[in-house]
Amino acid sequence: MPGADWRSESAYHDVKKAETADIAWEWLRRDREYQQDFRTVLRSKQSSATDHFRRKWGLTFSG
Repeated sequence: MPGADWRSESAYHDVKKAETADIAWEWLRRDREYQQDFRTVLRSKQSSATDHFRRKWGLTFSG
């Protein structure tokens, strides 16, 4: 599913095999507020912005 064209029904033929995290990511990446927050974090040099972003969106990052 990652990178799938969300407008194309044929791109989702494996949706029944998707895990919860896959479905959550498909929703989250389309959320305009998330997109705006993500761009803000990318521009920020402060770790507090990343911490706030993680808490707000319920995300964890490995490594």
